[in-house]
Amino acid sequence: MMTKEVVVTISGLQLSDGDQDTIETVHMGEYHEKDGVHYVFFDEILEGHDQPVRNMIKLGERSVAVRKRGPVSSELSFEEGSTSESAYNMPFGAFMVSVHTSSVRLNVEEEKIESKASYRLSINGEHCSDCDIQVTVQAKETFKLC
Repeated sequence: MMTKEVVVTISGLQLSDGDQDTIETVHMGEYHEKDGVHYVFFDEILEGHDQPVRNMIKLGERSVAVRKRGPVSSELSFEEGSTSESAYNMPFGAFMVSVHTSSVRLNVEEEKIESKASYRLSINGEHCSDCDIQVTVQAKETFKLC
């Protein structure tokens, strides 16, 4: 059974014009499960801002939803075989983000949940990159940075 206090690791890979860019962030968060859907909440601190960005990630069998509130706000939905659009609002301006999700996989274990999504990213109507994102949720007590 997953504990309420968790460590959330988000790993992203972007492929654009032959270049590969990887980013990974680690956050302390809260975990809840309701009707087979997994919810993770955590805050991000942006440089130069006092108010945190409050994040909610909803992990389903074939979908991932990411909601941000605060200095950055957006609602992105990754559903296998679907395209979704959302405004991505940042302190310096807003832009439209479109994601076409080709696959979503969810693996649930006793003290660890992993969700992986592959998608095409477009910003303001122009294709930017092909991306993979992995969200790993681990019980705080058993967290190991791999």
